[in-house]
Amino acid sequence: MKRTSWLPPAGLTPMTSPRLGLGLILLATVLTVAVGALGPSAVTLTLGPRRTLLPPYYLPAGTITTPNEWVVSGVLFGAVVIGGLGLTIAMRALRDGWHPRVWRVFTFGVGLNLATLMVPPMTSADVLMYAAYGRLQKLGIDPYDITPATVFRSQYDPVLRWTERPWQDTPSVYGPIMTWVQLQANNLGGENMHDITFWLQVFAFVPFLVTSAVVVWLSHGDELLKGRGALLTIANPLLVWAITAGAHNEGWALMFAMLGLMLMRRTSVGAGVLIGLGGACKLSIGLYGLAMAWGYRRQPRKLVGLLVGTGLSMGLLYGLFAPDALFAALRNTSYVSVGSWAQPFYTLLTYFMSVPTATSVLTVFSLAGTVLVAAMLSRVLPWHPVAGTPHGVAPDRDPITIAVRTALLLSVGWLTTSLYTLSWYDLIAWAPLALVGATRLDWLFTWRGVLLSLSYIPGRGLDYGESLNAFASRIRDTFSPGMQLFVLGSIAWWWHRDHLRRVAEREGPAPTPRARVIAALGRVRSVRDRALRARH
Repeated sequence: MKRTSWLPPAGLTPMTSPRLGLGLILLATVLTVAVGALGPSAVTLTLGPRRTLLPPYYLPAGTITTPNEWVVSGVLFGAVVIGGLGLTIAMRALRDGWHPRVWRVFTFGVGLNLATLMVPPMTSADVLMYAAYGRLQKLGIDPYDITPATVFRSQYDPVLRWTERPWQDTPSVYGPIMTWVQLQANNLGGENMHDITFWLQVFAFVPFLVTSAVVVWLSHGDELLKGRGALLTIANPLLVWAITAGAHNEGWALMFAMLGLMLMRRTSVGAGVLIGLGGACKLSIGLYGLAMAWGYRRQPRKLVGLLVGTGLSMGLLYGLFAPDALFAALRNTSYVSVGSWAQPFYTLLTYFMSVPTATSVLTVFSLAGTVLVAAMLSRVLPWHPVAGTPHGVAPDRDPITIAVRTALLLSVGWLTTSLYTLSWYDLIAWAPLALVGATRLDWLFTWRGVLLSLSYIPGRGLDYGESLNAFASRIRDTFSPGMQLFVLGSIAWWWHRDHLRRVAEREGPAPTPRARVIAALGRVRSVRDRALRARH
């Protein structure tokens, strides 16, 4: 009788049991939803009056006193760690023989996300800024030129008044497609921040759902890889937390990029149009464009088609409809995020030089590091053919397989060395990571994501108690940067070990310590004998 997907195969230990792993992932989501359902707090956003029956739902004001900041923060700390542990156990179960039914894992992940959608966004107030930029457009104001604070400081506005620090004085840095999405959320939600936020939550989840489905589709023909694709995307507790609980818009750019990858065997122009649409969401998805170009490097006509399609969509959207958006999107390059590897070095350098100079110095190291990390990973990552690779064609000759692997190399290189890195940015690495099979990057990115997520609990521009502030600061400025540096060191060590293995295969096994001592003594005797002969 065929084993069901939820029962562990014989030989799995409790710490590699899929039941335990998925149970912990479910527990992490339950804890998150419970905190959100309590209503506005130190970690849950205040969305203003609720005038419709639309989600997000939470206890009516006055039902309970404002939740203690340590209680809600502590529960979320636990939820993130529990989720990371559950994901680690589930991935180990896959490695050790668990063969899940993909539709069950995928449905499980969809359920986690829908439950999270039912409560207000948490820790990050970015979604309120999305709403604000859409509101400015609805008022006929250019969000790339005028900031929300410019308006609400001079007049009352029922939407803008609910925004929070620290980005109220910052013009939009999002591409034209994201700006259009923000406007549509305002059209659907009217003048109520609660309803606008709900539509923004939906608009964050839908592209994440489509991206996850594309990853599973690109795994067809390999049931184990399909299960892995569902687990590492839609059912990944770190992504449920970062994308859905935070209502972040990362999924849009990656959705277009993954759809573009699907089209690479059919039409290079269509693939280019889609990656251009992704670039019109966030410029960082250009890493996937470079990966697709590398996949076509042996097919000049298709490479030209890719470039034409990309230029067509990006040129129209940026050139005709939002020329200011291109320059606005470049503003993030001057920031250094807390929790990144660069934060302690940035703090140190600013004691000796100006902030712009310190940023410039670190930027040089960041760019060099991106190339170096990608180069090291290119030597150690396996080649796993993407579904549909023609029979008899080696993986390193198939354009989509090359593009997926290169997208992972570049994404990991950029994410691990960037001055500005956040947990929700990791979505662009998890998608191709699911397609290349199990590697050391699985657990490195799991615990990198855990520490980055913890760095932003709480993550709003509010005044917190001294003890919570001190605890959160230690995570941001010590533990998370330490983890990011550990990830970089682990990649370097991985490459170094692989290099030693290649040398051993080429030159034979390395000599034992005893053999090295004997060889050294032999060299000493040889030098002594030559000296004696020369003397006589």
